[in-house]
Amino acid sequence: MDNAAIWEWVGYLASVVVAISLMMSNIKKLRWWNLVGAALFVAYGMAISAIPVALVNFFIVLIDIYYLVRLYKYEHRPK
Repeated sequence: MDNAAIWEWVGYLASVVVAISLMMSNIKKLRWWNLVGAALFVAYGMAISAIPVALVNFFIVLIDIYYLVRLYKYEHRPK
C-alpha cells in the first residue's frame, strides 16, 4: 500500500470516528471521540497539504480540550 492510500484510509477513519462521536449521548464521550477524530483530520489534512482541513480541525481539537478540561474540573468541585 502506498503512502497516499494510507492517508486516504486515515481520512476515512477520521470520518467514522467523528460520526461515532455524534451518536454519543454522554457529552464526555462525545468530546473524547470528537477530539480523536479531529486530531486524525489534522494529520490527514497536513499529509495531503489541505491546510484548511488541518486548521479547522486543529481549532476543533482546541475546543474539545477546553470543554474536557472544564468538564473534568467541575466534576470534582465540592457542592
